[in-house]
Amino acid sequence: MSSRHYIDEEILELAKSALNKKAPFGTDIDLSAFEEAEEKDQISELSKLPEEIQKTILNAGIEVSEEGRSGSFLQLDHSVVYRRLQQRYHGQLEILDINEALEKYPEVREKYFWKAVKPDRDKYTAFSATHPAHGYFIRVFKGQKVEKPIQACLLLQENARIQNVHNIVILEEGAEVQIINGCATAPKVKEGLHIGISEFYLEKGSRLTFTMVHNWAEDFYVRPRGVTVVEDDAVFVSNYVLLKPVKSIQSFPIAILKGKNSVASFNSLLYGLKDSEIDMGSHIILEGENSGGQAISRAIVKDSAKIYSRGILEARQNLSKAHLDCRGILLSDSGLMYAVPELLSAGAPQSHLSHEAAIGPIAEEEVEYLMSRGLSKDEAISLITQGFMDVKILGLPKQLENYIQELILQTQEENM
Repeated sequence: MSSRHYIDEEILELAKSALNKKAPFGTDIDLSAFEEAEEKDQISELSKLPEEIQKTILNAGIEVSEEGRSGSFLQLDHSVVYRRLQQRYHGQLEILDINEALEKYPEVREKYFWKAVKPDRDKYTAFSATHPAHGYFIRVFKGQKVEKPIQACLLLQENARIQNVHNIVILEEGAEVQIINGCATAPKVKEGLHIGISEFYLEKGSRLTFTMVHNWAEDFYVRPRGVTVVEDDAVFVSNYVLLKPVKSIQSFPIAILKGKNSVASFNSLLYGLKDSEIDMGSHIILEGENSGGQAISRAIVKDSAKIYSRGILEARQNLSKAHLDCRGILLSDSGLMYAVPELLSAGAPQSHLSHEAAIGPIAEEEVEYLMSRGLSKDEAISLITQGFMDVKILGLPKQLENYIQELILQTQEENM
């Protein structure tokens, strides 16, 4: 079933007007170079996946056993092949293919579908709106506090394909949940393109912790487009982890703090390797009274990688406060690190916006001190970078924090 059947003519016309509209950041991509994928059959459980695929999704934070998860969603290429809600969580939340949700709930199309992300934002949103898409629809019902995370995996299994995804997440009043979103490519995939549209809606007093782990191929292109709307007393925490090479990723998610006492936090850990071009950032718009936000980025550049770390804090309300903290380590003569913090106060002269940005090498005296304690130079550098890529800034559950720390150690060992 295709989401094209549910797109209003007005949205479709807007999208058509932007089919050739280049994004302001990131390498421009020729979309015609990639094929659309065919539908795949569903699977009965994640353990039925080929062993190499199981290993791949594990490295993107997905539990094959599902023991520590309240529900699971898996999309292979264009097809939703698996979705499951653990029995004890029925009545607390629901997980559907976006097209099932659009058919089942007319209000999803009327209130949420293409309402936060604009279809004419650039050629990637335009492509998504004018072509068949799948993706997840997750709704947590009023007052439900789900103690185990939901896991969603978006995997490219075929080479040179476009994966067109449209996700909607709704947290009703007082609801709380964690979502682990793992994105990856199968070992045989060398190139391809992922377009991901994400629209998140947090009602009064709700809390969403959204952790995204990316594990792409070296010649892969990634273009996520996301907007989160945060109402009164609601909290949105977005964590992003990229530890593997990728050809080009460009993402600039937006959080609109509409409600009183609303909060948004963007945290990212980036490891630029080989010839990766990573253009990441976030935009927090403070509209509600006493709204607050922060954006924290830690990035390491090796080889000939390029990392552009952007951040905009935009105050539209006097009683608002936000801070941006961007730090990078450059370990290569041929690498590039570019920090671009922006502060904007529009009609809010008493708002408080601040930023810190720093790029530099590892201090030689720190390396020499550790070497004097018996470590080799490589071991000393590895220990220092471990401290720099502090997983604790993500505020994750201990089990997931330990897992991501292991991924960082693995990345360092592979690239020393």
